[in-house]
Amino acid sequence: MTEAARLNQPEPFQHIEAWAECFAQVLGQISGSALPCAALGEAPAELPSASDSDLWIVCTSSGGLRGEMSLRLPPASALRLAQILMSEPPAPQAELTAEHREAALELLRQVAGLVATSLKPRWGEVQLRLGAAAGSPSWPAASTFWLRVGEDSSSPTLVQAHFSAALMAALRPEKAEQEQPSSASPAAAVSPVPEDSNIKLDLLMDVELAVTLRFGSRRLLLRDVLDLTPGAVIELDRQVEDPVDMLLDGRLLARGEVVVLDGNYALRVTDVAPASSV
Repeated sequence: MTEAARLNQPEPFQHIEAWAECFAQVLGQISGSALPCAALGEAPAELPSASDSDLWIVCTSSGGLRGEMSLRLPPASALRLAQILMSEPPAPQAELTAEHREAALELLRQVAGLVATSLKPRWGEVQLRLGAAAGSPSWPAASTFWLRVGEDSSSPTLVQAHFSAALMAALRPEKAEQEQPSSASPAAAVSPVPEDSNIKLDLLMDVELAVTLRFGSRRLLLRDVLDLTPGAVIELDRQVEDPVDMLLDGRLLARGEVVVLDGNYALRVTDVAPASSV
């Protein structure tokens, strides 16, 4: 798609189109041949229903663009992407192993690296962190898009992308009426707070938000991931005495220390992030 046509698209769809273009670029570099990838606003008819065998990956955006995107790969799609990265011949009937799942995740991480670069002119520095998830996200999807890889209509490689409400809000263009008032009219410089603002805020107080505790992180080479066995120890980038992060949609909400409460893990908050950074 040309740049002019891209600018006429809603920004959330521009975002998934950036993923499609980077997907095609990475797959072309790995396979040595062009593999087109299209962004879709409607679910393709070939998309299988969700199952326990699906590969779920969560992409957390931070920096200039904040929010979460959850990716669902049906088993056949995850297998095909893994076979491309591992230089294996296409074998649709092969078993989707743990090695294939890790390879598919690594391929998507390579795609995310290009996506972050492509987003920089519009959003500045954006960090995208990808990790495997146990299943569908706990938060409701604010919008859903799809990626179709390749031109095989009988068994296409498909990826379903769920956007969180925070990511959708970050992608929305600013409205023209929200521009700063002119300095020539000081009376308009300060907008009065609507009397019903507290009432509107009260309507949101019962909305459930999913928070995550982050003990630390570590980047591993693909070969190290594939060599993982039960009992392996992975050292994180955080000391035992360091506080644990509480994240809300990938943003730092608070820090604290882990305690045990009634047999469950809990967090004793020791520091709350400034409201401007949440």
